[in-house]
Amino acid sequence: MDRHSRQWTRLWAGLTVLAALLLVGCSGGRGVAQAETTSQQRAIQNKGSDTLVNLALAWAEAYREVDPSVSIAVTGGGSGTGIAALINGTVDIANASRQMKDKEYEAARANGIEPVEFTVAIDALAIVVNLENPVSELSIDQLADIYTGRITNWQEVGGNDAPIVLLSRETNSGTHVYFLEEVVRKGASDNTDIFAPQTLLMPSSVGITSEVRRNPNAIGYDGLGYVDTSHEKTIAVAKDANSAFVLPTVASGADGSYPISRDLYMYTAGQPTDAIATYLAWILGPEGQRIVAELGFVPLPEK
Repeated sequence: MDRHSRQWTRLWAGLTVLAALLLVGCSGGRGVAQAETTSQQRAIQNKGSDTLVNLALAWAEAYREVDPSVSIAVTGGGSGTGIAALINGTVDIANASRQMKDKEYEAARANGIEPVEFTVAIDALAIVVNLENPVSELSIDQLADIYTGRITNWQEVGGNDAPIVLLSRETNSGTHVYFLEEVVRKGASDNTDIFAPQTLLMPSSVGITSEVRRNPNAIGYDGLGYVDTSHEKTIAVAKDANSAFVLPTVASGADGSYPISRDLYMYTAGQPTDAIATYLAWILGPEGQRIVAELGFVPLPEK
């Protein structure tokens, strides 16, 4: 079963559960807002991935028009921060640009919380360089060699004779973890490669964008929704030597032809009910997915 088929299986199962819960009005989970749904003004605490934060803010703003009685507070901080808050019972929804780890599930269960995963969008993770950089194509192998420090000069990949300046998200970022596992380690579970020690860790997508625009020798990676091609250049990426080079776009992310695309997640503490269930169903529906496309991310494929 391919990624999108598995995604739709999870999505359909999630929607079915949400519909059933809304009909019977059963309770579950330990999210802080679920205990407040009996009050007139319902609050949902939503925290985590910086990749998802702008999208989550747009959803929250649009949903205010749908149901003014629901207040949604959105903050970033990174996937790890959001997941930790979910484990501690201080948020209702954790945003993550990676899946939860086994040890995080174990910590949540030890605290009486059963995390439930929802795939809410797809992101094509773009490789970005300065507009003056003549390099337009890189393979996953080349990117791995660049980010481990085996390749240190742009001339080695068809560019200028200049040192490569490596930019990465900080270690608490789900995007950092995904890039490490799927690009630096090329998806191999037994690969122990790490980022080169000279890699500059940036606290946000904005930090990577700013440095790439300023430095003609810099290379970074960013969610497609944060890329402005009028100020930075996206690189076409090939999965291997026998594959075509593909630019990151909504279309190539949706059809799976771009090799660095990933699911984006929301996690709840137990099966969501009441306001949280209704909100998630709206995100997964046509209006929520329209906003996904508007912000440059990839909406979930239609069934």
